[in-house]
Amino acid sequence: MRTEHVLHVGDSRESDVADESVDLVVTSPPYPMIEMWDEQFAALSPAVGRALGEGRGDDAFDAMHELLDAVWGEVDRVLRPSGIACVNVGDATRSLDGEFQCFPNHARVTQAFRERGFSPLPTVLWRKPTNRLTKFMGSGMLPTNAYVTLEHEHVLVFRKGPRRQFPPHDESRYESAFFWEERNRWFSDLWELHGASQAREGDGRDRSGSFPLALPLRLVRMYSTYGDRVYDPFAGTGTTTLAAMLAGRDSVGTELEPDLLSAFDDRLDGLPERARQRLDARLDRHRTFVRERDEPLEYDAVHYDFPVVTKQERHVRFYDVTDAEAADGEGPRQYSVSYEPR
Repeated sequence: MRTEHVLHVGDSRESDVADESVDLVVTSPPYPMIEMWDEQFAALSPAVGRALGEGRGDDAFDAMHELLDAVWGEVDRVLRPSGIACVNVGDATRSLDGEFQCFPNHARVTQAFRERGFSPLPTVLWRKPTNRLTKFMGSGMLPTNAYVTLEHEHVLVFRKGPRRQFPPHDESRYESAFFWEERNRWFSDLWELHGASQAREGDGRDRSGSFPLALPLRLVRMYSTYGDRVYDPFAGTGTTTLAAMLAGRDSVGTELEPDLLSAFDDRLDGLPERARQRLDARLDRHRTFVRERDEPLEYDAVHYDFPVVTKQERHVRFYDVTDAEAADGEGPRQYSVSYEPR
């Protein structure tokens, strides 16, 4: 098996991705009204800078989301009918002109997708554990002006049109199956995953928003099959691209800031070994589940020496990364990844 990956430097409001050419979108955009993103939003829209400078929070919030709306229009264009879009976004708290409030980014993004005809599916609350003793906001121990701390973000899930249909006994779909116990964990509406720090050298700000590899990797496995194409319009340092590589999917990404993408080649160092370790851990967890289960499992996996809970899991198949190569030349960054069945 072989997958192909392309990373474009450019504005995702006008991407180079072909119409209806991707099966799944997994992305984490800049969050409106989070101060670390003010500069980027203001550079794209002077209205944002004016509103922030004059303390007009609601106007700044609207102007920032108008920029994101153009990207969601592109997502609609490039996503195939029945495709899935997963958007990780957090709400924002901020004081402007002496007034503190919460800006509901997840609700505004949901509105944008609904207006484009997408069907909202059940969402995930991604909780990021924290042990900071100073995390609380407001007046400390005195009522009534303290505020709860936002310790979660939203993973919004949308489908474009009706449910996807597959040919009977589609080989790629059955090989892409996940284990019964993985299904029970992944399809919960509350995930506890630690964020990933990806601060850029020389810049004290966490520019890529703590988007850990485990999050897009799980979404790619949940909502696509081997050979599908995954798109990230806010590619950042290429985390979704790396997830697609590990999962055996093709991918394409767009990123406005070239210096963020410039570090992606370093993330390929030792990829086959790291991919093997991740797959070993996944198989070990299943074997542990089998040993600890009180009831015997009814079905045997076709390609492996362990049983599975359901008939749908029998043909599950895993692929080891054997090689990852970057193509030479100018233009978009292009990569090929080779695999062999485990």
